[in-house]
Amino acid sequence: MDTIAAICTALSPSGIGIIRISGEDAITITDKIFKSPGNKKLSDAPTHTIHYGHIVDGDEIVDEVLVMLMRGPKSYTTEDVVEIDCHGGILVLKKVFNLVINNGARPSEPGEFTKRAFLNGRVDLTGAEAVMDLISSKSDLARKNSISVLNGVLYKKIKSIRDEILFSIAKIEAALDDPEHMSLDGYEEELASNIHKIQSDIDVLIKSYDNGKIIKEGINTAIVGKPNAGKSSILNMFLNEERAIVTEIAGTTRDTLEESVTIDGLTLNLIDTAGIRDSEDVVEKIGIERSSKAIEKADLILFVTDSSKDPDNEDDKIISMLENKKSICIMNKTDLPQEMTVQEIKSHFEGMENKPEFIRISALTGEGKYNLIAEIKKMFFNGEISFNDEVMVSNLRQKNELVKAKEALDKVLESIDNAMPEDFLSIDLMSAYASLGEIIGEEVSDDLVDKIFSEFCMGK
Repeated sequence: MDTIAAICTALSPSGIGIIRISGEDAITITDKIFKSPGNKKLSDAPTHTIHYGHIVDGDEIVDEVLVMLMRGPKSYTTEDVVEIDCHGGILVLKKVFNLVINNGARPSEPGEFTKRAFLNGRVDLTGAEAVMDLISSKSDLARKNSISVLNGVLYKKIKSIRDEILFSIAKIEAALDDPEHMSLDGYEEELASNIHKIQSDIDVLIKSYDNGKIIKEGINTAIVGKPNAGKSSILNMFLNEERAIVTEIAGTTRDTLEESVTIDGLTLNLIDTAGIRDSEDVVEKIGIERSSKAIEKADLILFVTDSSKDPDNEDDKIISMLENKKSICIMNKTDLPQEMTVQEIKSHFEGMENKPEFIRISALTGEGKYNLIAEIKKMFFNGEISFNDEVMVSNLRQKNELVKAKEALDKVLESIDNAMPEDFLSIDLMSAYASLGEIIGEEVSDDLVDKIFSEFCMGK
């Protein structure tokens, strides 16, 4: 492979900036532009050492640097890797990077360092995908899950399931090749029992996706209600700052406003929506349409009502949009004299199959805020957010392959019930085996590999 290089830190003024080089010429290229005291060459230095010196362009000193040397295979990519720690100025980084490129490296593609780590057997595909999940972690729980996958927890589980399937395939193929010495009489019952166990393990992984996705991405939470119910005040309460404009004028919020916040390990992707009501104002109508779309896409609806007033037809219109959605009815403005009772607002939800929980709150004082957080935890995590190194899938691609594997095993059970020939069993077992291989990258196409790593950030 050719030698690649990238600026691995943000192009912005900072204390330090890092340029990473990987490939067979990484050390030779660096030796051309790096001068250390005594003119010692990196090519003569032992691995995993750090060297002080200067990056030079001919006789000109460009920057004072530290250079880290990691010889393959004991490096991230398993190739020779050099990291140049420069001062973090934009001009300095670009200058040093251009010198690296001009002396024989090429700019890396997004994710190419991790792609090389995968292709060279340093990490499996679940571990590679966990690298980007770790970088984009929104909460400590998401970070812990990414570290767990990166350390091979999911890989080992998938590998174990594949080994069980492969054993069954091998037994059937051996019997088909040598029927005189191996018999499959009565094996169907044993195989069916094994498949039920494997499917149970796969089911656990599939079901973990909902929580895994929420841990990874956060809960998409739409704050809805009629104008002046206090939606923007609820957003500001979560953020502990005046992010949204709050006035006594109904209809102040004309468009959706999105913010993300993590509270007690729970990440909420908050969408403050325009108040929903009948309106002839063109701009407000657009905002209301966007509010409706936000409701459709949300994992959770926080329906904000003004408890200082009786519910009305505008509340009923919003309530009709909450069917089959996880929702919490927030009775806001408890700091004011109360007109709305819990029983009264509950009566407006009669006939709905999935009724919301009801929380009394004052966005102005913060009273009831943590009761609301506790209720959200209960709805999504049975009241407790924890991580005990359990295997958790948070990647849709992985979930889809698990579903394919389970469906292939369903076909095996169907063939057993219909007394189909053994080679039919082997075909569907192999299909399940291949789908699981797609998850860890042992049976993955080049196109899929390219697509996965193209979504990585530059320099990783």
